[in-house]
Amino acid sequence: MTQRPESTTGTTTTTAPSAATPKTSAPKTPTPKPPAPTVHAPTTRAPNPDAPDVPSPLASPYPPPAEPRPLAERRVWPRTFHDRLTAPLPGLKALARFAREGAVRPTADGLADIPRLPCAPAPLPRVDARTVAVTWAGHASWVVRIGGLTVLTDPVWSRRILGTPARITPVGVAWDALPRVDAVVISHNHYDHLDAPTLRRLPRDTPLFVPAGLARWFHRRRFTRVTELDWWEAAELDGVRFDFVPAHHWSKRTLVDTCRSLWGGWVLTDPDGQRVYFAGDTGYGHWFSRIGRRCPGIDLALLPIGAYDPRWWLADVHCDPEEAVRAAQDLGARRMAPMHWGTFVLSAEPVLEPLTRVRAAWEKAGMPREDLWDLPVGASRVLR
Repeated sequence: MTQRPESTTGTTTTTAPSAATPKTSAPKTPTPKPPAPTVHAPTTRAPNPDAPDVPSPLASPYPPPAEPRPLAERRVWPRTFHDRLTAPLPGLKALARFAREGAVRPTADGLADIPRLPCAPAPLPRVDARTVAVTWAGHASWVVRIGGLTVLTDPVWSRRILGTPARITPVGVAWDALPRVDAVVISHNHYDHLDAPTLRRLPRDTPLFVPAGLARWFHRRRFTRVTELDWWEAAELDGVRFDFVPAHHWSKRTLVDTCRSLWGGWVLTDPDGQRVYFAGDTGYGHWFSRIGRRCPGIDLALLPIGAYDPRWWLADVHCDPEEAVRAAQDLGARRMAPMHWGTFVLSAEPVLEPLTRVRAAWEKAGMPREDLWDLPVGASRVLR
């Protein structure tokens, strides 16, 4: 996996300057007066979350959120989303180096700590409609309870996914232990985030929120309530708002569909204004501060901290632990829960390294220890 998303530039309009007509006296012998100063109409700019971060007294730091779009509407999208990349896809030189250096896997010493990976499955907490709770099922899969809904993020309950060894920790929540699934959000189409065997377990009328260009994949599997969104668009389900936001990543599932569908993260907001941000897969970059401005007051950020080594290959598309902490700060998030580590071996770092590094980075940043929710697989936390 190896890329990032691009910034789309909004259009700004300016009002042309208007000049006042010079005044002149009208005696018999006209005495010309100096022209009055030209008065310029104030320049106004529409709020643009994609513009460079230049302070302006006229621009609101919190652009108004988009109006929710209709659920499950059929839409026409561009053939490709290559223009959303924030870094180029790897060229021939990078691919040759990757082939020359072989499989990107930890050393034997790096794998030796697999038995020490934190895994503590427990029953899901009891919640009411005004409680927000999260349970880490492993990798990027969360059971999010918000606004009375049960929402799954990038659900992968399979033991294996294409191209990787079997998972090294068990799924943290048994499928049969789940309450009724009210909605699913998908960040992008890579196999470790979009798992067909898991999704086949869902009723075909489950509401699904997916990136632009991905609904066809679900329609072919007879899902009927698929809402696909572009960046900065939103939809609502039973009072819970689903905002689709940018990420520094890419998409590919077959040999011929590179960047044919979009990628991104999700901000879930309940009727009381409690917010959970789910990043999906992403590198570090400018999008985090813009998401924080567009969706202020994030209570919990679910951020990836693994699959980052070697950096020359993965830095554009996967945060390392220190970058994830910076991302949480850029977002203005009150709490952070690490994910995307300790489940599948996708890269070369030792399996426990992401956890030790994120704890050290959090402490170095001076953040309260209780606000780092470094959960074992299967554990839950409730927002208080």
